[in-house]
Amino acid sequence: MALTAIILSLMAPSTTIANPALWKIQGWTKTDFSKSSISFAEILSGGPPKDGIPSIDKPRFKTIKNLTTIETPKPQSPVIGLEINGDARAYPLSILIWHEIVNDSVGNTPVTVTYCPLCNAAIVFDRRDPSLKSQTGKSLKSNVLEFGTTGKLRHSDLIMYDRQTESWWQQFTGTAIIGKMLGTQLKIVPSRLESYAEFQKRHPNGKVLIPNNPNLRAYGKNPYVNYDTAKLPFLYRGEMPKGINPMARVVVIAKSSTPTAISLRLLRDKRRLKIGNITLSWRKGQASALDTAKIDMGRDVGTVIAWKKMPDGTRKDIAYDLTFAFVFHAFHPKYPIRTK
Repeated sequence: MALTAIILSLMAPSTTIANPALWKIQGWTKTDFSKSSISFAEILSGGPPKDGIPSIDKPRFKTIKNLTTIETPKPQSPVIGLEINGDARAYPLSILIWHEIVNDSVGNTPVTVTYCPLCNAAIVFDRRDPSLKSQTGKSLKSNVLEFGTTGKLRHSDLIMYDRQTESWWQQFTGTAIIGKMLGTQLKIVPSRLESYAEFQKRHPNGKVLIPNNPNLRAYGKNPYVNYDTAKLPFLYRGEMPKGINPMARVVVIAKSSTPTAISLRLLRDKRRLKIGNITLSWRKGQASALDTAKIDMGRDVGTVIAWKKMPDGTRKDIAYDLTFAFVFHAFHPKYPIRTK
């Protein structure tokens, strides 16, 4: 959503904010609003309607060596790097910032690659329905979900929906919050929010997402100029975290037994931190997608890597998220953010 849409939605009458009856009229006829784990008052319109921010459902890729000069990301360009069963793919934020969701299959695993600009949350999910299993314990192929955007936000975070049941899902947690799938938790797939140079170094034969239609959006431009240096987040009504700027980046360890968040500034200063059996490291070279008008020109916020050592001595990437402090606090208010 563009900054203009955000401002207009802030000015919208409160009566239009949480109204399931109106939502039904607006096209949510399949959504079972009688099943909800949240207060509808927490849901705000982001501006666009259902699928107004179009997901990419038939993604196109080129191998690194076959990219044209225009298609090739700059070394500092931020990308979501994903590798499953030897299949390595990069999803540039210069594209995802305009679509927010890519439904894909990587290494024979159906995935949904997501990016919420207002939370800077880049998270990949296994999109096989975890609530429906075959007798062998494996998810049935026919139960692969496809996700789209609702145009709604909760705690400034993208609310997705699955096109099979039109249940609503919280992107930051991967949990169904409204509808038939209520309470279902998607599995998070380890990925990296990294610079293109880092991805290219790791996977020289990898594939890179390219636009289906290069003229559809202003790819490469940032519609949220200076957002990550704003004093306050947009479309957020919750409590702010104490002892840290609400727009400060924090590293969230998604796989920990208790929610854990560490200030990116702390990690950047130390370059490496141990959290139990998990190691976090930081290196420079990645541009912020939410800074300047051109994404590639954003200030250097660096790349975070999170891993744990396996019994055989190898390293295994673990799932993490690099988001804003207010986001972690909104979803995990009882847990502190480590700043020193």
